[in-house]
Amino acid sequence: MTTKDHERGIDLTGVVVLGATGSVGETTLRVLERHSDRFRVVGLAAGKRVKRLAEQIAKWRPLAVSVAREEDAAFLRREFKGVDVYSGPDGPVRLAEHPQAGTVVAAIVGSQGLRSTFRAVELGRRVALANKETLVMAGRLVFEAARRSGAELLPVDSEHCAIFQCLQGENSASVRRLILTASGGALRDFPVEAIPNATVEQVLCHPTWKMGRKITVDSATMMNKGLEIIEAHHLFHVPLDRIEVLLHPQSVVHSMVEFNDGSLIAQMASPDMALPVQFALTYPERISGLLAPLDLAKAPPMTFAEASAGRYPCLALAREAASSSESHAIALNAANEVAVQAFLDGRLRFGDIATLVRSVLDETEPSAPANLEEVLQLDLAARRQAQRRLSQIEE
Repeated sequence: MTTKDHERGIDLTGVVVLGATGSVGETTLRVLERHSDRFRVVGLAAGKRVKRLAEQIAKWRPLAVSVAREEDAAFLRREFKGVDVYSGPDGPVRLAEHPQAGTVVAAIVGSQGLRSTFRAVELGRRVALANKETLVMAGRLVFEAARRSGAELLPVDSEHCAIFQCLQGENSASVRRLILTASGGALRDFPVEAIPNATVEQVLCHPTWKMGRKITVDSATMMNKGLEIIEAHHLFHVPLDRIEVLLHPQSVVHSMVEFNDGSLIAQMASPDMALPVQFALTYPERISGLLAPLDLAKAPPMTFAEASAGRYPCLALAREAASSSESHAIALNAANEVAVQAFLDGRLRFGDIATLVRSVLDETEPSAPANLEEVLQLDLAARRQAQRRLSQIEE
């Protein structure tokens, strides 16, 4: 890896981690520790996990940090003199704007990560993208901004990182289809009739990956795979009908690309987010890291199967939304975030997540936002509709 993009004057060794206390953020810091001779931590953004962030600050001594609440920011200012501390929704944006932020790891969960990720793209940073919602909500606008600024978008989702690797040196015109693999989530072996009443504890017991609560629920509904279809469409400029999903419970093959000549290229590795994080940080160089080699002789037999529409209705909803309009994709994501949080809070049955999302999509008018503010307005309108529908379901 060249540590500086000389044409744009971007020093890639200065790293900002947005979502530092989450699963991907913690993994990123593990990778950075392994390669502390190559990178330095410029900024860390967290939400309300201030105690954990304070531990990270003490270890990494970043130049700037961000938290959700001003009272937490005041505490950090007292504890860490010389560290710039921001608060509120503008905090992660200010970190993305930091003059020493050459690489921005976008790992804030959900739509909350949109503004800071978009700002990093506008400024021409290298963006290690773990926030799939950014492209679901504003993929066209993001890539228009990237073309203007010269920003690099490198996928951190294991599936998209796998596809990106499979496409290295290939002619995109020869791609027949992209195949995203899916674990199937915690409920993949549940009787279909028992799924609607699955408990929070059951849904959060993922068999393969250690992830945050929201994405673990999305894995169980397969909404995460629906969002990844939309993300892959924008990242790789492949039509939606040529992006498919296969269940692969072992989570060893992270995704595949099929070419016009019948060749199928797959990327394989142990299920550990350290690999895609490191790949995004060090690209185009491959260096030794935290991941243990995959011993195929000892690996379990690998199986693949189609995803049942009856078991995973959210997957079909995502395809429908993506095929309808940009506003439908925005509404899909907004309604899903409301529904998942309501499920985690005990206000909504697992089986009603898809029902709530369906109702919001039915009320959405097709449109294509002209700018980020219009995206955020559509997102807000869909959330309000989802909250109204949630109140009706609760009654």
